Amino acid sequence: MARWLRPLVGALLLLEGAAALSFLHHRYEELVQALFRVQSQCPYVTRIYSIGRSVEGRHLYVLEFSDYPGIHEPLEPEFKYVGNMHGNEVLGRELLLQLSEFLCEEYRRGNERITHLIHDTRIHIMPSMNPDGYEVAAKQGPDSNGYLTGRNNANGVDLNRNFPDLNTLMYYSREISGPNHHIPLPDNWKSQVEPETLAVIQWISSYNFVLSANLHGGAVVANYPYDKSQDQRFRSHRRTVNTPTPDDKLFQKLAKTYSYAHSWMHRGWNCGDYFADGITNGASWYSLSKGMQDFNYLYTNCFEITLELSCNKFPPEEDLERQWMANREALVAFIEEVHQGIKGMVSDENNNGIAGAVISVQGISHDITSGDMGDYFRLLLPGTYTVTASAEGYQPLTVTTTVGPAAPSLVHFQLKQEAVRKPAERKTSGTRMNNKALQKKVVPRATRRGTQR
Repeated sequence: MARWLRPLVGALLLLEGAAALSFLHHRYEELVQALFRVQSQCPYVTRIYSIGRSVEGRHLYVLEFSDYPGIHEPLEPEFKYVGNMHGNEVLGRELLLQLSEFLCEEYRRGNERITHLIHDTRIHIMPSMNPDGYEVAAKQGPDSNGYLTGRNNANGVDLNRNFPDLNTLMYYSREISGPNHHIPLPDNWKSQVEPETLAVIQWISSYNFVLSANLHGGAVVANYPYDKSQDQRFRSHRRTVNTPTPDDKLFQKLAKTYSYAHSWMHRGWNCGDYFADGITNGASWYSLSKGMQDFNYLYTNCFEITLELSCNKFPPEEDLERQWMANREALVAFIEEVHQGIKGMVSDENNNGIAGAVISVQGISHDITSGDMGDYFRLLLPGTYTVTASAEGYQPLTVTTTVGPAAPSLVHFQLKQEAVRKPAERKTSGTRMNNKALQKKVVPRATRRGTQR
Protein backbone atom coordinates (compact mmCIF):
# COMPACT_ATOMS: atom_id res chain seq x y z
CA MET A 1 0.00 0.00 0.00
CA ALA A 2 1.31 3.45 -0.88
CA ARG A 3 2.85 5.26 2.09
CA TRP A 4 0.52 8.27 1.72
CA LEU A 5 -2.55 6.01 1.58
CA ARG A 6 -1.97 4.05 4.79
CA PRO A 7 -2.69 6.95 7.21
CA LEU A 8 -5.88 7.75 5.25
CA VAL A 9 -7.15 4.16 5.44
CA GLY A 10 -6.30 3.94 9.13
CA ALA A 11 -8.02 7.23 9.84
CA LEU A 12 -11.17 6.06 8.08
CA LEU A 13 -11.21 2.96 10.26
CA LEU A 14 -11.23 5.20 13.34
CA LEU A 15 -13.86 7.66 12.14
CA GLU A 16 -16.87 5.39 12.45
CA GLY A 17 -18.75 6.25 15.61
CA ALA A 18 -16.07 8.60 16.96
CA ALA A 19 -17.57 10.65 19.77
CA ALA A 20 -17.03 14.32 20.45
CA LEU A 21 -14.35 14.91 23.06
CA SER A 22 -13.74 17.87 25.32
CA PHE A 23 -10.70 19.87 24.28
CA LEU A 24 -9.50 21.65 27.40
CA HIS A 25 -6.27 22.13 29.31
CA HIS A 26 -6.33 19.95 32.44
CA ARG A 27 -4.74 21.04 35.69
CA TYR A 28 -3.51 18.26 38.00
CA GLU A 29 -6.82 17.63 39.78
CA GLU A 30 -8.68 17.69 36.46
CA LEU A 31 -6.14 15.29 34.95
CA VAL A 32 -6.67 12.83 37.80
CA GLN A 33 -10.43 13.11 37.42
CA ALA A 34 -10.17 12.48 33.67
CA LEU A 35 -8.09 9.34 34.19
CA PHE A 36 -10.44 7.94 36.80
CA ARG A 37 -13.44 8.77 34.61
CA VAL A 38 -11.97 6.66 31.81
CA GLN A 39 -11.25 3.85 34.27
CA SER A 40 -14.84 3.92 35.51
CA GLN A 41 -16.16 3.82 31.94
CA CYS A 42 -13.96 0.87 30.93
CA PRO A 43 -13.33 -0.96 34.23
CA TYR A 44 -12.66 -4.36 32.68
CA VAL A 45 -9.84 -3.25 30.38
CA THR A 46 -8.18 -0.46 32.39
CA ARG A 47 -6.21 0.04 35.57
CA ILE A 48 -4.75 3.17 37.18
CA TYR A 49 -1.54 2.98 39.17
CA SER A 50 1.06 5.43 40.44
CA ILE A 51 4.79 4.89 39.88
CA GLY A 52 5.74 7.42 42.56
CA ARG A 53 5.41 11.09 43.46
CA SER A 54 6.86 14.36 42.22
CA VAL A 55 8.97 16.69 44.34
CA GLU A 56 5.79 18.42 45.56
CA GLY A 57 4.02 15.14 46.23
CA ARG A 58 1.81 14.77 43.15
CA HIS A 59 1.25 11.22 41.95
CA LEU A 60 2.80 10.14 38.66
CA TYR A 61 -0.25 8.28 37.41
CA VAL A 62 -0.32 5.69 34.63
CA LEU A 63 -3.46 4.42 32.91
CA GLU A 64 -3.13 0.86 31.63
CA PHE A 65 -5.21 -0.72 28.86
CA SER A 66 -5.28 -4.53 28.64
CA ASP A 67 -7.78 -7.37 28.48
CA TYR A 68 -6.21 -8.50 31.76
CA PRO A 69 -5.26 -5.25 33.55
CA GLY A 70 -2.43 -5.62 36.03
CA ILE A 71 -1.21 -8.90 34.56
CA HIS A 72 1.58 -9.54 32.09
CA GLU A 73 0.44 -12.20 29.64
CA PRO A 74 3.26 -14.22 28.08
CA LEU A 75 3.95 -13.14 24.48
CA GLU A 76 1.87 -9.96 24.87
CA PRO A 77 4.18 -6.93 24.43
CA GLU A 78 4.28 -3.96 26.80
CA PHE A 79 4.04 -0.46 25.32
CA LYS A 80 4.24 2.98 26.93
CA TYR A 81 3.60 6.64 26.17
CA VAL A 82 5.06 9.35 28.43
CA GLY A 83 3.94 12.97 28.16
CA ASN A 84 4.71 16.36 29.74
CA MET A 85 8.31 15.55 30.74
CA HIS A 86 8.93 19.23 30.33
CA GLY A 87 6.17 20.92 32.31
CA ASN A 88 5.60 23.71 29.79
CA GLU A 89 5.30 21.35 26.81
CA VAL A 90 1.67 20.48 27.26
CA LEU A 91 0.25 19.15 24.00
CA GLY A 92 1.46 15.59 24.68
CA ARG A 93 -0.30 15.67 28.05
CA GLU A 94 -3.63 16.61 26.45
CA LEU A 95 -3.21 14.20 23.53
CA LEU A 96 -2.63 11.28 25.90
CA LEU A 97 -5.77 12.15 27.84
CA GLN A 98 -7.67 12.30 24.56
CA LEU A 99 -6.13 9.00 23.47
CA SER A 100 -7.17 7.35 26.73
CA GLU A 101 -10.76 8.48 26.34
CA PHE A 102 -10.74 7.51 22.66
CA LEU A 103 -9.46 3.98 23.30
CA CYS A 104 -12.11 3.45 25.95
CA GLU A 105 -14.95 4.80 23.82
CA GLU A 106 -13.96 2.87 20.71
CA TYR A 107 -13.54 -0.33 22.70
CA ARG A 108 -17.04 0.07 24.09
CA ARG A 109 -18.34 0.68 20.57
CA GLY A 110 -16.79 -2.56 19.35
CA ASN A 111 -14.23 -0.94 17.03
CA GLU A 112 -12.43 -4.03 15.73
CA ARG A 113 -9.06 -2.37 15.31
CA ILE A 114 -9.03 -0.91 18.83
CA THR A 115 -10.39 -4.12 20.36
CA HIS A 116 -7.58 -6.16 18.81
CA LEU A 117 -5.03 -3.58 19.93
CA ILE A 118 -6.16 -3.70 23.56
CA HIS A 119 -6.49 -7.49 23.60
CA ASP A 120 -3.06 -8.05 22.04
CA THR A 121 -1.06 -5.27 23.73
CA ARG A 122 -0.55 -4.03 27.27
CA ILE A 123 -0.61 -0.26 26.87
CA HIS A 124 0.67 2.10 29.58
CA ILE A 125 -0.13 5.82 29.29
CA MET A 126 1.50 8.43 31.56
CA PRO A 127 0.06 11.84 30.65
CA SER A 128 2.42 13.81 32.89
CA MET A 129 5.90 12.99 34.12
CA ASN A 130 6.34 16.54 35.46
CA PRO A 131 3.06 17.64 37.09
CA ASP A 132 4.83 20.23 39.26
CA GLY A 133 6.37 22.00 36.29
CA TYR A 134 3.01 21.94 34.50
CA GLU A 135 1.31 23.78 37.34
CA VAL A 136 3.93 26.55 37.12
CA ALA A 137 3.44 26.85 33.36
CA ALA A 138 -0.36 26.68 33.63
CA LYS A 139 -0.46 29.60 36.07
CA GLN A 140 1.10 31.74 33.35
CA GLY A 141 -1.37 30.48 30.76
CA PRO A 142 -0.82 29.88 27.03
CA ASP A 143 -0.85 33.58 26.15
CA SER A 144 1.79 34.89 28.55
CA ASN A 145 3.79 31.73 29.25
CA GLY A 146 7.53 32.24 29.02
CA TYR A 147 9.42 29.87 26.73
CA LEU A 148 11.08 28.10 29.67
CA THR A 149 8.54 28.79 32.44
CA GLY A 150 7.68 25.47 34.07
CA ARG A 151 10.06 23.45 31.92
CA ASN A 152 11.97 22.00 34.89
CA ASN A 153 10.68 20.16 37.94
CA ALA A 154 10.15 21.84 41.34
CA ASN A 155 13.88 21.55 42.09
CA GLY A 156 14.72 23.42 38.91
CA VAL A 157 16.09 20.33 37.15
CA ASP A 158 15.52 19.45 33.49
CA LEU A 159 14.28 15.85 33.72
CA ASN A 160 15.49 15.08 30.20
CA ARG A 161 19.06 15.84 31.32
CA ASN A 162 18.77 13.84 34.55
CA PHE A 163 19.16 10.16 33.64
CA PRO A 164 22.45 8.33 34.24
CA ASP A 165 24.84 8.98 31.36
CA LEU A 166 25.14 5.50 29.87
CA ASN A 167 26.16 6.85 26.45
CA THR A 168 29.61 7.81 27.67
CA LEU A 169 30.10 4.38 29.23
CA MET A 170 28.83 2.74 26.04
CA TYR A 171 31.10 4.72 23.75
CA TYR A 172 34.11 3.83 25.88
CA SER A 173 33.15 0.17 26.17
CA ARG A 174 32.71 0.00 22.40
CA GLU A 175 36.37 0.89 22.01
CA ILE A 176 37.27 -2.19 24.07
CA SER A 177 34.62 -4.39 22.39
CA GLY A 178 32.21 -4.09 25.31
CA PRO A 179 28.41 -4.25 25.05
CA ASN A 180 26.04 -1.41 24.17
CA HIS A 181 23.03 -2.92 25.86
CA HIS A 182 21.88 -3.50 29.45
CA ILE A 183 24.68 -1.33 30.74
CA PRO A 184 24.59 -1.33 34.57
CA LEU A 185 23.97 1.85 36.49
CA PRO A 186 26.64 3.64 38.54
CA ASP A 187 26.65 2.63 42.20
CA ASN A 188 25.53 6.08 43.37
CA TRP A 189 22.94 6.74 40.67
CA LYS A 190 19.97 7.16 43.04
CA SER A 191 21.60 10.15 44.73
CA GLN A 192 22.09 11.86 41.36
CA VAL A 193 18.53 11.81 40.01
CA GLU A 194 15.29 13.59 40.83
CA PRO A 195 12.25 11.83 42.37
CA GLU A 196 10.46 11.82 39.01
CA THR A 197 13.48 10.32 37.26
CA LEU A 198 13.94 7.74 39.99
CA ALA A 199 10.30 6.71 39.69
CA VAL A 200 10.57 6.29 35.93
CA ILE A 201 13.79 4.25 36.14
CA GLN A 202 12.22 1.91 38.70
CA TRP A 203 9.11 1.71 36.51
CA ILE A 204 10.93 0.71 33.34
CA SER A 205 13.00 -1.76 35.36
CA SER A 206 9.81 -3.46 36.57
CA TYR A 207 8.09 -3.87 33.18
CA ASN A 208 9.58 -5.46 30.09
CA PHE A 209 8.66 -2.59 27.78
CA VAL A 210 9.26 -3.22 24.08
CA LEU A 211 8.39 0.10 22.44
CA SER A 212 7.84 3.63 23.72
CA ALA A 213 7.54 7.28 22.81
CA ASN A 214 7.89 10.40 24.91
CA LEU A 215 5.95 13.46 23.80
CA HIS A 216 7.45 16.95 23.68
CA GLY A 217 6.84 20.32 22.04
CA GLY A 218 8.70 23.19 20.43
CA ALA A 219 9.20 21.50 17.03
CA VAL A 220 7.38 19.02 14.78
CA VAL A 221 9.56 15.98 14.14
CA ALA A 222 10.01 12.35 15.17
CA ASN A 223 13.43 12.07 16.81
CA TYR A 224 15.26 8.75 17.26
CA PRO A 225 18.49 7.60 19.03
CA TYR A 226 21.20 8.27 19.64
CA ASP A 227 20.59 11.68 21.12
CA LYS A 228 24.17 12.04 22.32
CA SER A 229 27.07 12.30 19.92
CA GLN A 230 30.15 10.20 20.61
CA ASP A 231 32.43 13.07 19.67
CA GLN A 232 31.60 15.85 22.11
CA ARG A 233 33.46 18.36 19.96
CA PHE A 234 30.18 18.44 18.05
CA ARG A 235 28.06 19.53 20.98
CA SER A 236 27.48 22.94 19.43
CA HIS A 237 23.97 23.59 18.15
CA ARG A 238 25.42 24.42 14.73
CA ARG A 239 27.93 21.58 14.52
CA THR A 240 26.19 18.23 14.60
CA VAL A 241 26.99 14.68 13.62
CA ASN A 242 24.71 11.76 12.85
CA THR A 243 25.14 9.11 15.56
CA PRO A 244 23.19 5.97 14.64
CA THR A 245 22.40 2.98 16.83
CA PRO A 246 22.89 -0.59 15.58
CA ASP A 247 19.11 -0.50 14.96
CA ASP A 248 19.24 2.69 12.90
CA LYS A 249 17.11 1.46 9.98
CA LEU A 250 14.49 0.12 12.36
CA PHE A 251 14.39 3.40 14.29
CA GLN A 252 13.97 5.32 11.04
CA LYS A 253 11.05 3.10 10.14
CA LEU A 254 9.44 3.62 13.56
CA ALA A 255 9.85 7.39 13.27
CA LYS A 256 8.43 7.43 9.75
CA THR A 257 5.43 5.41 10.91
CA TYR A 258 4.49 8.32 13.15
CA SER A 259 5.47 11.14 10.81
CA TYR A 260 3.57 9.77 7.81
CA ALA A 261 0.48 8.98 9.87
CA HIS A 262 0.57 12.56 11.19
CA SER A 263 -1.27 15.16 9.14
CA TRP A 264 1.76 17.31 8.36
CA MET A 265 4.88 16.12 10.21
CA HIS A 266 6.11 14.14 7.18
CA ARG A 267 6.14 17.24 4.98
CA GLY A 268 9.40 18.27 6.61
CA TRP A 269 9.00 22.05 6.81
CA ASN A 270 7.69 22.93 10.28
CA CYS A 271 8.45 25.68 12.81
CA GLY A 272 11.09 27.16 10.52
CA ASP A 273 13.07 23.90 10.38
CA TYR A 274 13.31 21.22 7.70
CA PHE A 275 13.60 17.51 8.49
CA ALA A 276 13.40 15.09 5.56
CA ASP A 277 10.38 12.79 6.01
CA GLY A 278 9.69 14.59 9.30
CA ILE A 279 12.29 12.56 11.19
CA THR A 280 15.79 13.11 12.57
CA ASN A 281 18.57 11.34 14.37
CA GLY A 282 18.85 13.10 17.72
CA ALA A 283 22.58 13.82 17.66
CA SER A 284 22.28 14.95 14.04
CA TRP A 285 19.90 17.66 15.29
CA TYR A 286 21.94 18.49 18.40
CA SER A 287 23.73 16.40 21.01
CA LEU A 288 21.81 15.80 24.22
CA SER A 289 23.33 14.17 27.31
CA LYS A 290 21.51 12.14 30.00
CA GLY A 291 18.26 11.92 28.05
CA MET A 292 15.47 9.42 28.64
CA GLN A 293 15.37 8.16 25.06
CA ASP A 294 18.94 6.83 24.94
CA PHE A 295 18.64 5.56 28.50
CA ASN A 296 15.76 3.27 27.51
CA TYR A 297 17.77 1.76 24.67
CA LEU A 298 20.99 1.30 26.63
CA TYR A 299 19.54 0.05 29.92
CA THR A 300 16.38 -1.87 28.99
CA ASN A 301 14.82 -3.81 26.13
CA CYS A 302 12.74 -0.79 25.16
CA PHE A 303 13.09 1.07 21.86
CA GLU A 304 12.02 4.67 22.46
CA ILE A 305 11.66 7.68 20.19
CA THR A 306 10.93 11.32 21.03
CA LEU A 307 7.95 13.01 19.38
CA GLU A 308 8.09 16.79 19.00
CA LEU A 309 4.47 17.63 18.27
CA SER A 310 3.89 21.39 18.10
CA CYS A 311 5.70 24.63 17.39
CA ASN A 312 3.84 26.21 20.29
CA LYS A 313 4.80 24.55 23.55
CA PHE A 314 1.53 25.62 25.22
CA PRO A 315 -1.07 25.84 22.42
CA PRO A 316 -4.38 27.56 23.13
CA GLU A 317 -7.44 25.43 23.78
CA GLU A 318 -8.98 26.34 20.43
CA ASP A 319 -6.07 24.56 18.72
CA LEU A 320 -6.33 21.31 20.69
CA GLU A 321 -8.99 19.69 18.51
CA ARG A 322 -7.01 20.31 15.33
CA GLN A 323 -3.92 18.88 16.98
CA TRP A 324 -5.82 15.81 18.16
CA MET A 325 -7.13 15.11 14.68
CA ALA A 326 -3.60 15.51 13.30
CA ASN A 327 -2.11 13.05 15.80
CA ARG A 328 -4.91 10.53 16.43
CA GLU A 329 -4.08 8.03 13.70
CA ALA A 330 -0.33 8.41 14.35
CA LEU A 331 -0.74 7.64 18.06
CA VAL A 332 -2.62 4.43 17.28
CA ALA A 333 -0.40 3.40 14.36
CA PHE A 334 2.74 3.77 16.47
CA ILE A 335 1.36 1.46 19.16
CA GLU A 336 0.75 -1.14 16.45
CA GLU A 337 4.45 -1.07 15.57
CA VAL A 338 5.13 -3.09 18.74
CA HIS A 339 3.79 -6.09 16.81
CA GLN A 340 6.66 -6.71 14.41
CA GLY A 341 9.91 -8.69 14.34
CA ILE A 342 10.11 -11.89 16.35
CA LYS A 343 8.89 -13.04 19.73
CA GLY A 344 8.79 -16.30 21.63
CA MET A 345 9.58 -18.24 24.77
CA VAL A 346 12.98 -19.23 26.08
CA SER A 347 12.61 -22.31 28.24
CA ASP A 348 14.57 -25.22 29.65
CA GLU A 349 14.04 -28.89 28.85
CA ASN A 350 11.17 -29.02 31.36
CA ASN A 351 9.40 -26.07 29.68
CA ASN A 352 10.21 -23.70 32.53
CA GLY A 353 10.73 -20.15 31.33
CA ILE A 354 14.28 -18.77 31.56
CA ALA A 355 14.42 -15.14 32.64
CA GLY A 356 17.29 -12.95 31.49
CA ALA A 357 18.22 -15.09 28.50
CA VAL A 358 20.14 -13.09 25.89
CA ILE A 359 18.68 -12.82 22.38
CA SER A 360 21.35 -11.89 19.81
CA VAL A 361 20.76 -11.13 16.13
CA GLN A 362 23.68 -11.68 13.80
CA GLY A 363 24.75 -8.40 12.20
CA ILE A 364 23.00 -6.19 14.78
CA SER A 365 25.22 -5.58 17.79
CA HIS A 366 22.46 -4.86 20.27
CA ASP A 367 20.97 -7.67 22.36
CA ILE A 368 17.73 -7.90 24.29
CA THR A 369 16.80 -10.25 27.14
CA SER A 370 13.83 -12.41 28.04
CA GLY A 371 11.41 -11.29 30.74
CA ASP A 372 10.54 -12.88 34.06
CA MET A 373 8.35 -15.52 32.39
CA GLY A 374 10.92 -16.34 29.73
CA ASP A 375 9.15 -14.51 26.90
CA TYR A 376 11.08 -12.12 24.67
CA PHE A 377 10.28 -9.55 21.98
CA ARG A 378 12.79 -8.42 19.37
CA LEU A 379 11.70 -5.66 16.99
CA LEU A 380 13.11 -6.24 13.51
CA LEU A 381 12.48 -5.10 9.95
CA PRO A 382 11.28 -7.67 7.39
CA GLY A 383 14.09 -10.00 6.34
CA THR A 384 15.90 -13.20 7.18
CA TYR A 385 17.92 -13.32 10.41
CA THR A 386 20.19 -15.64 12.34
CA VAL A 387 19.16 -15.46 15.98
CA THR A 388 20.86 -16.96 19.04
CA ALA A 389 19.43 -17.46 22.52
CA SER A 390 21.89 -17.98 25.37
CA ALA A 391 21.71 -18.13 29.16
CA GLU A 392 24.18 -18.91 31.90
CA GLY A 393 24.27 -22.65 32.57
CA TYR A 394 22.71 -23.57 29.22
CA GLN A 395 23.97 -24.41 25.76
CA PRO A 396 23.22 -21.58 23.29
CA LEU A 397 20.83 -22.29 20.46
CA THR A 398 20.91 -20.62 17.03
CA VAL A 399 18.12 -20.58 14.44
CA THR A 400 17.43 -18.83 11.14
CA THR A 401 14.05 -17.18 10.73
CA THR A 402 12.27 -14.94 8.27
CA VAL A 403 10.36 -11.86 9.40
CA GLY A 404 7.40 -10.69 7.35
CA PRO A 405 5.84 -7.22 7.08
CA ALA A 406 2.81 -8.00 9.23
CA ALA A 407 2.57 -10.00 12.46
CA PRO A 408 5.75 -10.98 14.34
CA SER A 409 7.27 -14.40 13.67
CA LEU A 410 7.00 -16.82 16.58
CA VAL A 411 10.42 -18.30 17.42
CA HIS A 412 10.77 -20.40 20.57
CA PHE A 413 14.04 -21.56 22.12
CA GLN A 414 14.38 -24.63 24.34
CA LEU A 415 17.84 -24.64 25.85
CA LYS A 416 19.69 -27.65 27.18
CA GLN A 417 21.70 -27.43 30.36
CA GLU A 418 25.46 -27.45 30.11
CA ALA A 419 27.46 -30.22 31.68
CA VAL A 420 28.38 -29.41 35.28
CA ARG A 421 31.72 -27.61 35.45
CA LYS A 422 34.14 -27.06 38.24
CA PRO A 423 33.72 -23.64 39.87
CA ALA A 424 36.89 -22.27 38.26
CA GLU A 425 35.60 -23.34 34.82
CA ARG A 426 32.15 -21.78 35.04
CA LYS A 427 31.30 -19.20 32.42
CA THR A 428 29.90 -15.82 33.31
CA SER A 429 26.87 -14.38 31.62
CA GLY A 430 27.46 -11.85 28.87
CA THR A 431 24.18 -10.08 29.54
CA ARG A 432 25.58 -7.37 31.77
CA MET A 433 29.01 -5.86 32.20
CA ASN A 434 30.90 -4.75 35.28
CA ASN A 435 31.38 -1.05 34.71
CA LYS A 436 33.29 -0.04 37.86
CA ALA A 437 36.50 0.16 35.89
CA LEU A 438 34.74 2.15 33.17
CA GLN A 439 33.36 4.62 35.68
CA LYS A 440 36.85 5.31 36.97
CA LYS A 441 38.15 6.05 33.50
CA VAL A 442 35.15 7.84 32.00
CA VAL A 443 34.12 11.25 33.30
CA PRO A 444 30.76 12.35 31.80
CA ARG A 445 30.93 15.79 30.25
CA ALA A 446 28.54 18.58 31.00
CA THR A 447 25.32 18.83 29.05
CA ARG A 448 25.10 21.54 26.44
CA ARG A 449 22.97 24.43 27.59
CA GLY A 450 20.06 25.86 25.70
CA THR A 451 18.76 22.68 24.06
CA GLN A 452 15.06 21.95 23.95
CA ARG A 453 14.34 18.21 23.88
